Amino acid sequence: MSDSLTGVVVVGSANLDIVVGIPRLPTLGETLLGEALGRFPGGKGLNQAVASARSGAPTRMCAMVGDDEAGDLLQASARDAGVIGEFRRTDAAPTGVAHILSVHGDNSILVAAGANGALAAADAAADVAGASVVLAQLEVPVEAVAAALAAARAAGALTILNAAPAAEAALALLGDADILVVNETEADELGGVARLHADGAAIVIRTLGADGVELHRAGEEPWYVPAFPVDAVDTTGAGDAFCGALAAALAGGIRLADALLRAAAAGAIVASHRGATTDALTPDTIDALVRGR
Repeated sequence: MSDSLTGVVVVGSANLDIVVGIPRLPTLGETLLGEALGRFPGGKGLNQAVASARSGAPTRMCAMVGDDEAGDLLQASARDAGVIGEFRRTDAAPTGVAHILSVHGDNSILVAAGANGALAAADAAADVAGASVVLAQLEVPVEAVAAALAAARAAGALTILNAAPAAEAALALLGDADILVVNETEADELGGVARLHADGAAIVIRTLGADGVELHRAGEEPWYVPAFPVDAVDTTGAGDAFCGALAAALAGGIRLADALLRAAAAGAIVASHRGATTDALTPDTIDALVRGR
C-alpha cells in the first residue's frame, strides 16, 4: 500500500429511513393508521461511513442522492458525524428511501433505491482516489462497485467488500476485494466459505451476531473472535458499524487481528443503542471495551 494514501472512502447507498409503528401488517388494499416514529439517515453505505468517521478515520463517501430535501438531510447528517465532502446529486431520481413498518419491535422494510441506482461507474472510480482503504457494499449498481474496487486496487489501496445484500454478482468482484465481509446468511447464499475461497476471496470475515466473528484465510485454520457481552437494544446497524470500524482500524495501520477486535467492539456499542448509528461510538468507547476484554 502506498504511503501517500490516507483515510477511508466508502462507496455505497444513502437512504432516508421513514419509520412507522403499526399494531399489525396491513392486508392488501387496507388503510391502517400508525404512529410516526421518525425520519432517520440510513442505507448501508451511509451507516458504514458514519461508523468509520466516528471510529477515528478521515472518511469520505461516494454516494448519489436526489436534488431534494431528503438529500439535504442525509448530507447534513453525514457532515455532523464527521464524514468529509459532498455527496453527488442527481435531479433524475429522488433520494433513496426505506419505509420501515415496525410491529412491536419487529420490522418489515420496503426500500426504493431512487438516486442510489444512478451512481455511475466512472464517478465511483474517480471518488476512491487517494484512499488507503475502500469499503463497498451492494446497494448501488454492481458496475459502480466493480469500478471502485478495481481503481482502488490499481492505486495500491486495501479493498473491502461487504457482500450485502448477497448476490451472485459479488462472486465476480472477489478478484479485486482484499477482504470479504459476510454474515452467516450471506455466506450461505453465496455457497459457503470454501466456495468463496475457491472463487478468489483470500480473506473471508464471517460475522455471527451474538456468537462473534470468524476470520478465514485460504489454506489456514479459522480464527475466532468472541462477541463482546452487551445488553443489545437494537442490532439494526451493528453489522454496518463492524464494517466501518474495521475499515477505520485498517486505515490507521492496525493489524487485521486487532482490527477485528475493534470492529466487534463497535458493533456491540451500536447494538446497545437505538438506531443504526449512535454518537456513543467513539475511539475512546471502542478502546474501553477492548481493554475490558
